[in-house]
Amino acid sequence: MYTELRAQLDALTTEAVRPELAEIDRWSTLDIARTMNAEDAGVPAAVAAQLPQIAAAIDAVAERMADGGRLLYAGAGTAGRMGVLDASECPPTFNTDPAQVVGLIAGGPEAMVRAVEGAEDSAELAAADLAGLDLTPADTVVGISASGRTPYAVGAVRYAREAGALTIGLACNAGSELGAAAEHGIEVVVGPEVLSGSTRLKAGTAQKLVLNMLSTITMIRLGKTYGNLMVDVRATNEKLRARARRIVAQATGASPEAVESALAAASGEVKPAILILLAGVDAPEATRLLSAASGHLRQAVPPRP
Repeated sequence: MYTELRAQLDALTTEAVRPELAEIDRWSTLDIARTMNAEDAGVPAAVAAQLPQIAAAIDAVAERMADGGRLLYAGAGTAGRMGVLDASECPPTFNTDPAQVVGLIAGGPEAMVRAVEGAEDSAELAAADLAGLDLTPADTVVGISASGRTPYAVGAVRYAREAGALTIGLACNAGSELGAAAEHGIEVVVGPEVLSGSTRLKAGTAQKLVLNMLSTITMIRLGKTYGNLMVDVRATNEKLRARARRIVAQATGASPEAVESALAAASGEVKPAILILLAGVDAPEATRLLSAASGHLRQAVPPRP
């Protein structure tokens, strides 16, 4: 078993050893930092090579989420943490329900800070975690794995596909098992790491960039923005309340007094406050117009004469 696994790892670009870095522990700190920075600089280009696949996946996700579906990430170790991080940022950024974008990590919440032995090797664990969420065909499951072979991520995608959900496989090796298992394979090949096999480095950065796109552009498609303004921001602290005022002012050009009045009438919600000012309606009518436009402020704003 271990001989087979070693052979699999030896064939992976993400696990390759860089002979020219064999003395890195003897280098100056500045030289190590320069090397890492130079390696990181190539990650955006690797992501760019996958933009058509990323865009196609986003369109498919947005279509399903518009019908009430969820976006579910599944991964182990660093990959799992990236999914949990992206999911956790959606409620405060886009005012989504916490159940709408969910991150699953092999081994559960404890694995966010401590390795859970054997969790990533279990496809059955992934199936059990997803079974507890009652998947529907409107849902999307994104398996995340730098190697593209992690049983938990591959198992999650295979279980989701059998359940009729949309599946995306995000890996950092070409021709990966994960990419092949999913309907949408996204394989961002960043090459060997500065530290052999430490895929929290370039691979982790690539995963973060792709997940940023998946969630952010999906939310744009769902009407969570007005232009490039985050009009569904949840103002839960002073900084975000100040941001809400600023967004309303930027969208409408209204005076500070008018902005405060509109936000008060809209119970602090940015979208209806903007509509109150742009359409000249009261709060109940703003809410009705937004509902008729399925929450898309751009569609609810009346055309300018």
